[in-house]
Amino acid sequence: MNFSFLNRYWSFYLIGAKNTVLLALIAVVIGAALGLLLAICRISKSRILRFVSTAYVEFVRGTPLLVQLFIIYYGLQAVGIRFPDIPVMTAILDINFSDFMSGVITMGLNSGAYVCEIFRSGIQSVDKGQMEAGRSLGLSYGQTLQKIIVPQAIRNVLPALGNEFVVVIKESSIVSIIGIADLMYKANTVRGNTFQPFEPLLVAALVYFLLTFTLSKLLAYIEKRMRNHD
Repeated sequence: MNFSFLNRYWSFYLIGAKNTVLLALIAVVIGAALGLLLAICRISKSRILRFVSTAYVEFVRGTPLLVQLFIIYYGLQAVGIRFPDIPVMTAILDINFSDFMSGVITMGLNSGAYVCEIFRSGIQSVDKGQMEAGRSLGLSYGQTLQKIIVPQAIRNVLPALGNEFVVVIKESSIVSIIGIADLMYKANTVRGNTFQPFEPLLVAALVYFLLTFTLSKLLAYIEKRMRNHD
């Protein structure tokens, strides 16, 4: 095997890794916000909110991520929605900003369905007496959720949210299909330029492993500190 191409193309992997982490980070933030909203809807007393949130979760979890990516990418263009290109972002990230946002939205909407279940289990893990205590103090159902239940639930699910970040980093490789210059896209560019179909993929796999392994160890350390703090 010949890895001499790294002397010329190492920067491709650096840029790709940077874009992959940025995309995954933004997607997880969107997914966390959406997931929390969906989780609250799923435990709501309103049948309509429960139905809508459940239908969304089941649809997203029951369809391939690739199909969702194409629906967002081509669907937004079909209805005339296109994010403006930002020259500064294009120069810094070496990407088309509109395509990048299509990838971010897709990953965020997909992640939200899975984060919903994480938050729902976190909320349900909080002792029911907490809700009763809040209501006995004169708080409404919504105020009790906001001030007592949700803060405890978020603390309970932080490790799982960190794991979702790791999953999104790996799954984000699919956005290379629509031309987003993530790690996988850059690896394919190197393959095309060097006419080496195998070695550039090994390097990409190693970079993905280093990203996820480092993040997993960091999350384990944070989780340990949280347990010790308790």
